[in-house]
This record gives sequence, C-alpha cells and structure tokens, in this order.
Amino acid sequence: MSANAIRTLSKKIEKIGSTILIRTNYHNLPFNCFLNSCNSLSHLKLIHALIITTGSHHSFLLSTKLLTLSSTLASSMDYARKLFDKMPQRDVFLWNTLIRGYADLGPCHEALLLYKSMHHDGFLPDNYTFPFVVRSCGVISGLKEGKEVHCNVIKNGFDLDVFVQSALVSMYAQFEEVLDMEIAFGEMVVRNIVSWTAMIAGYVQNRLFSEGLEIFREMVRSGTRPNAITLVSVLPACSSLEFLILGKLVYAYAVKVGVDSDVSLRNSFIAFYGKCGNVDVARLLFNGMADKSLVSWNAMLAAYEQNNAERKAIKLFLRMLCERVEYDYITVISVISACTSLGALGFGKWLHELIKRKGFETNALIMSALINMYAKCGCIELAKDIFEKLPDRNVVSWSSIIGACAYHGHAGDALKLFSQMKKEGIKPNGFTFTALLTACRHSGLVEEGRRVFESMTKDYSIVPCVKQCACVVDLLARAGCLIEAYEFVQNMRVAPDLDIWIALLSACKIYNNVELAELVAEKLFQLDPQNVNSYILMSCIYAQVERWEDAARLKNLIGERELKKPSGQSLVEANQGFHTFLAGLRSQPSWAIQ
Repeated sequence: MSANAIRTLSKKIEKIGSTILIRTNYHNLPFNCFLNSCNSLSHLKLIHALIITTGSHHSFLLSTKLLTLSSTLASSMDYARKLFDKMPQRDVFLWNTLIRGYADLGPCHEALLLYKSMHHDGFLPDNYTFPFVVRSCGVISGLKEGKEVHCNVIKNGFDLDVFVQSALVSMYAQFEEVLDMEIAFGEMVVRNIVSWTAMIAGYVQNRLFSEGLEIFREMVRSGTRPNAITLVSVLPACSSLEFLILGKLVYAYAVKVGVDSDVSLRNSFIAFYGKCGNVDVARLLFNGMADKSLVSWNAMLAAYEQNNAERKAIKLFLRMLCERVEYDYITVISVISACTSLGALGFGKWLHELIKRKGFETNALIMSALINMYAKCGCIELAKDIFEKLPDRNVVSWSSIIGACAYHGHAGDALKLFSQMKKEGIKPNGFTFTALLTACRHSGLVEEGRRVFESMTKDYSIVPCVKQCACVVDLLARAGCLIEAYEFVQNMRVAPDLDIWIALLSACKIYNNVELAELVAEKLFQLDPQNVNSYILMSCIYAQVERWEDAARLKNLIGERELKKPSGQSLVEANQGFHTFLAGLRSQPSWAIQ
C-alpha cells in the first residue's frame, strides 16, 4: 500500500472516528466497511491503531474480526497471536481461527499446543477444530498425537463427520498406515468429493495404484462428480500403471466439464504424458498454457529428461533464463541430470557456477546430483571436492560419493567411505548398498560383495531390489561362480529382468559353459524375443565350442525376424554445442546450446 493511499485512508478514518464515539453500536458499520476492504497487513495495522485510539478495541466482535483478518493477510501468525494473547474473552471460533492459521502457515506444532490449551481452558473442540489439528499431526509426523486426536474425535461424537473423517484418512495415508486409512474411510456413513479424493490420493501416495483407480471407479459409480483435485490424484496412478488410454479418458472428461485449464491439473497432465513417453503431447499442453507456473516448467523439464531428450531439457532451461522465470532446486536437479546423461561437462561446470550465484550450495540434493554428474563425466576429484566441502552430509550425499567411487572402480575408497558413514551415525539405504555392490562388482571383490549383501538384508532389513540382485549375479558370474549365480537368480524374491539374464549369459561365454548358457538363453528368448543381443551372444557361445550348425541357426533367426542391433553413437561437447556421431556415418547432426 502506497504512502499516499495510507494518508488518504487515515483522513477518512479520522472523520469516521469523530462520529463513532457518539454511536452506541460503533463496531457494526464504519469499521466493518474498512475491514472488509482491507487487503494487506499494513492496512490492517492502520485500522487497528484507530480502533485502539477510539476505544473500540474492547468490542469482542471487532477483535474477532481483526484476528481473523490478521491470520489470512499475514505471512506468519505473529500478529494474530499477539491479538489473541491480549484478548480477555475467547470463544471456540477464536481458538479455531488461530489453530487453522497455524495449520496453514506454521509452525504446525503450535496448532497442537493450542489444541491442548483449548482443552485446559475448558473449551470443547468442534467439527471445525479437528480437521486442522489432524492435518497438523500429519505435517509434524506425529502419529502418536494423531491417534490421540482420533480418540478425542470419537469421544466428542464427531466420528461420523465427513470432513473430520476425511482429514483422518489423509493423515493415516501420510503415515503409510493403510489399514487405519481404510477403516476411517469404511466407517463413513456419508461420503463427499473431499472424502473420495482423500482416499484416492491416500492409495496413490502409498503406491497402491490399482486400489486408487478402483476407488475412483467406485466414486464415479456412486454418482459423485470428480473435480480437478480428484483428477490430479488419479493421474499418477494412470502413469505408473502405464494406463495411457485411461489417462486420455481422464483428459477428455476434464475438457468436458471445463476444468482442463486448471493449472495444477494441466501440470499433472504434462507429467502424465511425459511418464507415458508422449513428450510431444506434453509439450503441446505446455505451450497451450497462458499462465505457466514453476511447476509447469519443472514438469516439462522432467518429461524431457525421462524420455532421453536431454538436449531439449537444457534448451528449455535456457529459455527459462531468457524469460527470467524464477527456478528452484527441482529445476536445477533436472538440468544436472540431463548434463549427466549427455556427459556435458562444460555445461555442467557453467551450471555449477550458476548454482553458486543462486545460493543453492547448501542444498544437499543439488550437491549430490553434482557429485554424480562430475563422477560420470570423469572428474572424480571434483566430485570428492564437493563432498568434502559439504557442511551437512546426509544419506543422499554419502550414497552419491560412494557411487562416484564405484563408477571409477575405486572399490577400496567406496568401502572406506561406507565405514566412515556408519561411524558418523548415518543409516545407509537401498541406494547406498546398490553403490557398494556396484563397487565390488567392478573390482571383482566377491567376498566383500557377499558381506555387503548379507549386511543389507540382516542388519538393515532392506529387501533386495532388481538392481542389487543384478550386481550380485554379475559379481558371482564374472568370478566363475556360475552355478551359485544361477541358484541365486532362482531364489530371488523379485522377478529377474533382462539385464540379470544377459549378465549370466555373458559369463557363460567367458567360461564356455554351454549347458547353462542354453538354459539362460531360453529364459531370455521368452522374456524378450525381439532382443537381438541374446541371439548374437548365444550364437558366439556355440561358435566358441565349434557347434557351427547351432550358431548358423541363430543367425538365420535374426534374419528371419528382422532383428537389428542399434547403431553405436558417441556425443562430443564442443564450441557451445553437442555433436552426435553415429557408427557408419560420415557426417553428424549437431545442436547448439546457444
């Protein structure tokens, strides 16, 4: 608010103030008129000052209105809290207003403290109190407190209130307490769009995508009309299950009901089409947005990065800079990832300088991404330098530097870093063990690899994923322990993928184990009959043992099925551009970054 506007308002209020003193009902008309038009905290403070000078601040209704406005106009609850603390008279509405303010603006633990003080002062919470208290429990990761509040909900007779129950559904979803979430939803007598959406989002957040879609279908069958927030919750399930047709139907429905222009929903559609590999459609949606938010730009960058269109991702980022779009750490991580995939060291160094100027050097995720980029671009010393300068190291940064050492074959350094990490009290996660197993695999450290894998499952109760199993299989197979590797695959908790069988078949070629190779090749032919590498590898194994007819048979199959091996390519960064060289071509396409 400008100084002239404030002076004008002061003169008008002074005239009103002179007449207010003779009014019996002074809080009703004059101040309400100004309070209702108030749109900033400075404006509100000016009106509040006049209210005090006229003695009207003793009015409970006027004070209530001041507190309500201060909790919505300010960026923090400081001013509202001062008003509340000085009020001699309070009611449930006032307590709810302050609790809601803290739930919206934070810190959320204050909402819980107020809830307890409310009880202590003899005020009973109502159906407006509980949703904000429950939400605050979710934000502060207070499962115990959340269950205590749930007990109070039942005690106070609000267990059938649809908004309270919806808040409980969302809270239990945040804590991954799926059973409690389902119980809360199942106990609802009446369900509205809020409760249906909360349940769909709860399943999707917990990666129970099929269940989330089933609830969506049930909601539609019940006659409840989905809104934009519902569709935003459904789309991640469609993309994760690769239900492209269903996602397109959701988009058609959004257009039909007129919510397709909603920015959050449009961003979700960009992310959906990106994850389903339809980058061109995602870009059309992005280009069609009149008002692009930062989330829109980040969603488009992620879509390019996920679909091996790293050059376009970098080009889009440069456009962001030209248009002076404010970017955040998510933007930067996507661009670093694109540089990593391209091996664009020069652009990566330039981006690092940009990160320094932006003040992002304290962000652990960005610095971990830089460690990974420098390592994969061949600059392990730069990666180590970044790690050494980190003020606070978390599991992500430790895993990144261990992975960097693994990538360069420095298994000894990786194992030493792991020991140091444990001494500093950092608990390793699945990514840490993947990096460690990769280090053992590249250096042929069989016994160390066995110990690391055993520690992962026994000491940290981490269920092995496909990548970790692939490391173990490749480690054993390369060391000549082919039978042990095959038995390991047979006993895996997760289904082995193509890479695992290829690693085993490659080892069979090294050690001339034709019998095992035939078993593995059969699995590969069933898993992916169009993968030419399996046929070529098995044909070479037959040729090594002079089984020429079998080798010729596989080569004929390659021709009959028209299987082709992708052309090899290399990328060179030079003169502010990227140049791609394809095997067998004399010229190459290029793409300039400026």
